[in-house]
Amino acid sequence: MSAPVANPRPEILAVARLPPMLATQLSAAFTVHERLHELDPAALAAAAPRIRAVVGGGESKVSAELIGQLPALEMISVMGVGYDGIDVAAAKARSVMVTHTPNVLNDDVADLAIGLMLCAARQLPAADRWVREGRWPTGPMPLARKMSGARLGIVGMGRIGQAIAQRALAFGMSIAYTARSAKGQLPHRFVASVEALAAESDFLVVITPGGAGTRKMIDARVLAALGASSPQKGILVNVARGSVVDEAALIDALERGVIAGAGLDVFEAEPNVPERLRALPQVVLTPHIGSATSQTRQAMADLAFNNLAAHFAGQRVHTPVPECAAG
Repeated sequence: MSAPVANPRPEILAVARLPPMLATQLSAAFTVHERLHELDPAALAAAAPRIRAVVGGGESKVSAELIGQLPALEMISVMGVGYDGIDVAAAKARSVMVTHTPNVLNDDVADLAIGLMLCAARQLPAADRWVREGRWPTGPMPLARKMSGARLGIVGMGRIGQAIAQRALAFGMSIAYTARSAKGQLPHRFVASVEALAAESDFLVVITPGGAGTRKMIDARVLAALGASSPQKGILVNVARGSVVDEAALIDALERGVIAGAGLDVFEAEPNVPERLRALPQVVLTPHIGSATSQTRQAMADLAFNNLAAHFAGQRVHTPVPECAAG
């Protein structure tokens, strides 16, 4: 009897329902174990000694406990720019590389931020309903507000923040920002704190990374400052992470008219959005679609796959997360 042939295909664990554009590439090159950590812990324990990589999306959770269950783990590939659900410290302690897919989604997220600003300012969803519900013959809608020439505050000035600023310039907006440190190469004005930025912004756009360091950064004090920023009161737009905004404080501020409105693509407990938030007519809601175009999702899938392929070919990965890039 001949000896069994060793499986030449690296085995990986998918910790999320992966889109076909990534799943197809993975299945052609790897042996993929789909969500065993959730669906079949016994099967995971059996496969664990052979699993060399984990792949997931931007919302995926890879805990220190899961990393500890995988003795052969070499890398974690995230199809998404955010990776706050990954215990990077635990991965680094095991010399496990973590990669993500930045840059390829800058344009889409920036486009959506501008779209949410326009929709919230001009109340476009409400205007659509006004026509569809046959209310136009009864009279005009209430007046909305102008976006061009307004003051824009950006919380987070990475590549996406800069892309938002570039687009806002075409609307003649004045731009200020806050971040961990000032970026001297940029022409925009740096403001040291989020609250101070909110106090001088007509629109406050949040595009800072998630995680413990930014949890509930946009709190009642920041919202009060945004509401007092002008007689018309400010508008909040969040295209970052739901965890960055204190959702209870936001709902309270909206219900009491502390701020004028909001445009939200992300939420604390996605996909569950509080009914109180859904009931507010001055709020524009989208289901976390910042990168949701076919072109960008394909580019993200390709990059997530190429990071894996490079690693298993003994090459440098293309886009390690900053903590891993720093060594």
